[in-house]
Amino acid sequence: MTDYKGIKGFTIQNVSSDPANPIVGQIWYNSTSGTLKAAVPGVGTWASGNDVNIGRGQVAGAGTQTAALLFGGINYTAAPPGGQCTFSETYDGTCWTEGNDMNETRYGHGGCGVATAALAITGYDPPVRLTECEAYNGTSWTETGDVNVARSDTTAAGTTTAAVLMPGNIPTPGGSDATETWNGTSWSVATAAPANRVSQAGVGTSTAALCVSGYTPGPGSVTASVLKWNGSAWTETGDVNTARRGMAGSGISTLGMIFNAYSPAVTYTEQFNGTSWSEVADMADQRGFLGGATASPNTASLGFTGGDPTRSLSTEEWNEPDTTTVTVTTS
Repeated sequence: MTDYKGIKGFTIQNVSSDPANPIVGQIWYNSTSGTLKAAVPGVGTWASGNDVNIGRGQVAGAGTQTAALLFGGINYTAAPPGGQCTFSETYDGTCWTEGNDMNETRYGHGGCGVATAALAITGYDPPVRLTECEAYNGTSWTETGDVNVARSDTTAAGTTTAAVLMPGNIPTPGGSDATETWNGTSWSVATAAPANRVSQAGVGTSTAALCVSGYTPGPGSVTASVLKWNGSAWTETGDVNTARRGMAGSGISTLGMIFNAYSPAVTYTEQFNGTSWSEVADMADQRGFLGGATASPNTASLGFTGGDPTRSLSTEEWNEPDTTTVTVTTS
């Protein structure tokens, strides 16, 4: 009978304790526990982090899992009516700290960048959909160049010097397919998306981004469609498994994530490998219109606050190790 050495060209290691840093595919026999073990690709999970100070929905976020920024949104239990706000908070990987306010009250806005250099783009300050944008320098917010087409329920990808703004809600019914690009100074009208959509997730950079799922006002339904932006044009790529609106996204265009949603009210997380989406571990707290940030594509993300109509204070951290050790059995 052929043995492992005959197949692989080497014997299984006999060790008294599991290796500290195994690689995927490595197999060993643990003589202490009397078990055959192997290293397989890591399995990601969500874990609770510390709460934000002011819970709100329809927020924007920027940064990484250990250095994140939360700004704007709507606090459904606060005054003024509607509770739209200018508040911002920063996260250091452990705690949220209140920072300086934005100049313009807004929710349903786009956000991109890092915790010390971010953009707040357009949004809604009833009854007005905004063209105004603001830049954050790590301390304070400063008004910067306006977009060409006012919108809310939108999203963006990129940095304070190069960004893409995706479709959203416009003052007239039906949503918008408008796309704009930012060069650090001004916004330019770019190639329109193939269809109108609002409340989608945005992932990636100014030249390699994903516009994920969302709501299509024409048919009046959520869509599973995902659009890929290459800096000048949109193309269709792999659909998500669960169409939704009001979720958060993180990562890059070839290793992206979306999580949670407002409608349908789900806690599902999906990961993108550049071609297709796979369902992974759910979040613990269901809420829509939450914020998201990432440290390493698909392996270290952050989801925070959100809610409609009930606000959430919670923060959840996604971590996915390179490998997971499993016991090999005969079944």
